[in-house]
Amino acid sequence: MRLSPAPLRLSRSPALLALALPLAAALAFSDETLDKVPKSEGYCSRILRAQGTRREGYTEFSLRVEGDPDFYKPGTSYRVTLSAAPPSYFRGFTLIALKENREGDKEEDHAGTFQIIDEEETQFMSNCPVAVTESTPRRRTRIQVFWIAPPAGTGCVILKASIVQKRIIYFQDEGSLTKKLCEQDSMFDGVTDKPILDCCACGTAKYRLTFYGNWSEKTHPKDYPRRANHWSAIIGGSHSKNYVLWEYGGYASEGVKQVAELGSPVKMEEEIRQQSDEVLTVIKAKAQWPAWQPLNVRAAPSAEFSVDRTRHLMSFLTMMGPSPDWNVGLSAEDLCTKECGWVQKVVQDLIPWDAGTDSGVTYESPNKPTIPQEKIRPLTSLDHPQSPFYDPEGGSITQVARVVIERIARKGEQCNIVPDNVDDIVADLAPEEKDEDDTPETCIYSNWSPWSACSSSTCDKGKRMRQRMLKAQLDLSVPCPDTQDFQPCMGPGCSEEDGSTCTMSEWITWSPCSISCGMGMRSRERYVKQFPEDGSVCTLPTEETEKCTVNEECSPSSCLMTEWGEWDECSATCGMGMKKRHRMVKMSPADGSMCKAETSQAEKCMMPECHTIPCLLSPWSEWSDCSVTCGKGMRTRQRMLKSLAELGDCNEELEQGEKCMLPECPIDCELTEWSQWSECNKSCGKGHMIRTRMIQMEPQFGGAPCPETVQRKKCRVRKCLKNPSIQKLRWREARESRRSEQLREESDGEQFPGCRMRPWTAWSECTNLCGGGIQERYMTVKKRFKSSQFSSCKDKKEIRACNVHPC
Repeated sequence: MRLSPAPLRLSRSPALLALALPLAAALAFSDETLDKVPKSEGYCSRILRAQGTRREGYTEFSLRVEGDPDFYKPGTSYRVTLSAAPPSYFRGFTLIALKENREGDKEEDHAGTFQIIDEEETQFMSNCPVAVTESTPRRRTRIQVFWIAPPAGTGCVILKASIVQKRIIYFQDEGSLTKKLCEQDSMFDGVTDKPILDCCACGTAKYRLTFYGNWSEKTHPKDYPRRANHWSAIIGGSHSKNYVLWEYGGYASEGVKQVAELGSPVKMEEEIRQQSDEVLTVIKAKAQWPAWQPLNVRAAPSAEFSVDRTRHLMSFLTMMGPSPDWNVGLSAEDLCTKECGWVQKVVQDLIPWDAGTDSGVTYESPNKPTIPQEKIRPLTSLDHPQSPFYDPEGGSITQVARVVIERIARKGEQCNIVPDNVDDIVADLAPEEKDEDDTPETCIYSNWSPWSACSSSTCDKGKRMRQRMLKAQLDLSVPCPDTQDFQPCMGPGCSEEDGSTCTMSEWITWSPCSISCGMGMRSRERYVKQFPEDGSVCTLPTEETEKCTVNEECSPSSCLMTEWGEWDECSATCGMGMKKRHRMVKMSPADGSMCKAETSQAEKCMMPECHTIPCLLSPWSEWSDCSVTCGKGMRTRQRMLKSLAELGDCNEELEQGEKCMLPECPIDCELTEWSQWSECNKSCGKGHMIRTRMIQMEPQFGGAPCPETVQRKKCRVRKCLKNPSIQKLRWREARESRRSEQLREESDGEQFPGCRMRPWTAWSECTNLCGGGIQERYMTVKKRFKSSQFSSCKDKKEIRACNVHPC
């Protein structure tokens, strides 16, 4: 990690090295060896003195401080990388920092503090907490940690590393596993630690840079900006050591400032092109909105560039948006090796850095220019309590991105004709010219299939292939890239994998603590999934134990709880959700009080972001006709799903319905059944009989009118006498008079069987002025006949719609 431009050359001090043996590699030597160490010495000292099978002079392992400085600035963070050059690897390691000429058996012998970057890869040693070792023993080719330099006045510091590969401990008294850094004098503050070495490689090399953004609400939930999160366009270049795009400890140029604060690469590109003699290739890649999406939805942005002997450095940057002036990138990454070759691959996890031009502390802080401008520096977890990366314990910041730089071709005569590794033998099988990855967002693919078998069954060069399916081409005017991918390979038995390796399962969950209260022990196990192919014995441990504490105080009011259960599945299938876990009370407090310990916990969980790209819909159709020809009904409209259903669930509705109102339907007149015929109105001779029916519903809204309600027909009882007596004549006339009166009464008002009704009342006022209302009217019983037994002789009520016009 270089701190700033270097106007003067600083000499490199002789490197010193001592051995630090990893705890996980204790299998490489016996307990008898450790017993030879005096008991009075601390464990850290015993680690340094422990012996094993040693090999010296090896250069495939290296300990590097980013920027390769010779001096450290007190209190500054430095990225430390321990790596193995392919095809080498290591299973265990230990990393420690000592003051010069100290043995390490006292706490004050150690200098600075380490900061863990990836807890799955690294951890502090349990019995030597100042040292860093592996989290689990497995094959690895590189690890990274931060080292925070000690305060002023400490003097020179020795960073020491050891490597364990099977039973062999690699170390050197002088060489690539030791790094000496001396305190930087204040008079040199701001200058580069050391000049970059001249490159001795021949020809040119072509590289592909691929940027994988890992900044999401799942990985960085605190104050995550959901709406506007993005990475700005990538800008950079391959250049000589005489030109600096940006660097830690330097000041941001106007171009860097515009990228850091605005996400605009225009000024930065102008500055790069002005250095045409010092720059070979301008590196550019598109912005990413949003900041994270699965790779099967959106390909990672990439760019290709070339380097030569003069312009063998590579730098780039991109802004985290929104942010005050935060970026990620690489500064002066040297792609030339000391062996006069070209680096084959660089994989670098990135944390954000501050450009020193804005003083905001949160993603969306208002603009607050930093006056005077400060130097570029990496962000830390202790910068400010309101920072989204703040950790009061000073833990490491989770990486927000990863950049992969791969060599894809070499051109011209090469100085270094020795292959870097087996893969490099067939590196030229890859096409030398391949356009920048411009996969348009309108092309949606399936995931890549597994790689096919190698076309070569021997150790000769071969190829293998994988395929993917083009699911949708959302814009036919934009062509979609190929659906096949090829990779160089060699036949079975030619792999760099070692035949003596045994494959282990994952560790099984820790057992319950051995005691119910206080300090106890717990254990976990794993098993051998595959024994070594060469028949050797698998020596990796299958059981681990550690101390555990249950209910440390053990007071009468304490209760004993079970271990927490596994977290439930996230309540959401995409986006933000909640998950819970539970535990139970194993033993209630001895004093009979209630157990106050919580039995459930809940926390937020982030699933892959919800994507709506597959949900492409046509416009809504016109509304259909109303489902009825009169009165109240329904009408509908539809739209169609234009993208393929297999691209993902579409939750948008495809049909909508709403109520519709047409003029009221006509209501025909409704009548009762005819009554029985009456008696003949004459006692002799010709007369007539009548029958009636009543109106139950008056016609409405143009319905059919009511037909007749009274019918007559002739009748004849008997012939009348020619000379009736006057008395009989009067009696007959009286009876006829009574019948006529009864008929008049029956025809007055509505007539129902067994009763006579009063006329209908007037219609009531409408309940609504518009949009449809109701009117009512009533008919009440005027008189019931004594002989009436009809249940229909009761008050009547009619209802009709009114004011049906829209409001």
